[in-house]
Amino acid sequence: MNRFAPVTPAREFRVVSSAGTPLHVEVHGPEGAPTVVLSHGWTCSTLFWAPVVRDLAADHRVVLYDQRGHGRSAAPGRDGYSTTALADDLEAVLDAAVDRGERVLLAGHSMGGMTIMAAADRPAVRDRAAAVLLANTGAGGLVAEATVLPLRAGALRHALQKAVLSSALPLGPISAVSRAALKYGTMGPDSAKDAVQACARLVHACPRRVRAGWGRMLAALEVEANLVHLTAPTAVLTSTVDRLTPPVLARRIADALPNCVGVTELPGLGHMTPLEDPDAVVGLLRKLSADHLSAGHLSAGRPSADRPRGAAVPRAAASEPVTATAPVAEGENA
Repeated sequence: MNRFAPVTPAREFRVVSSAGTPLHVEVHGPEGAPTVVLSHGWTCSTLFWAPVVRDLAADHRVVLYDQRGHGRSAAPGRDGYSTTALADDLEAVLDAAVDRGERVLLAGHSMGGMTIMAAADRPAVRDRAAAVLLANTGAGGLVAEATVLPLRAGALRHALQKAVLSSALPLGPISAVSRAALKYGTMGPDSAKDAVQACARLVHACPRRVRAGWGRMLAALEVEANLVHLTAPTAVLTSTVDRLTPPVLARRIADALPNCVGVTELPGLGHMTPLEDPDAVVGLLRKLSADHLSAGHLSAGRPSADRPRGAAVPRAAASEPVTATAPVAEGENA
């Protein structure tokens, strides 16, 4: 079985976020089960979570969505690349897919973790979060701390890494050279070939202008002040060979969190831990679920299995059903 292949969702719909931006949302797993909401990172899509969902959805209700500009969600306008927009989108998805009063496990990887941090001061997000996992992410200082380019820390490395983040140059077709470069920058040296190929398909499928727009946002990111509002029990995941968001950024987040429940550092892995070691990520999610999504933490007014959640939420009422997810194409979108 190809664990990186798309997983067919139980339900799909679109929800309209700020500036009229439609977002693609998927629901996996049984209704009535504890809910986990997963937010992917830069240049990825819901397909990024396939190996995690394939396991977790056996006994959890898993909600996925494409960040704006990624996958099947609409791209923002030129000035629409902001942490405010990311927070708007998470709030819109929660309003549509989670009943009022229900608490969930929120997990974000990379830009998905930044999304959760950016939205931490919003009651609609804060009140729904029973627990949080922040994976391979940072709250600021990304360009200064990243080690994607093998140069000594200083002005030259800072300038070049900022230029790489904001570049809109086409990546071209997937090749042995491009896979090797992507593996060096985003994954551990012992990553499996199929994991590297899955990563390449995702990154090359991201529209280059979207990649550049969000890259510019990442270069200027600063959401550390918002961590004081992230009061839910929060676990932090990092890895020793993460060149995009090195472990120093994870430790800063942990130090600033009011309720950090642990930092996990995976040896030998790079930035893409849910692709490199999905079992480890699922293990952390299951631990958080067992500890914080027990019957005592969930709303007493949970819906029955025959009523899909979000059916009575105004934002979901205007949503449109969509067709089943198709595999990511090998080429890059314009």
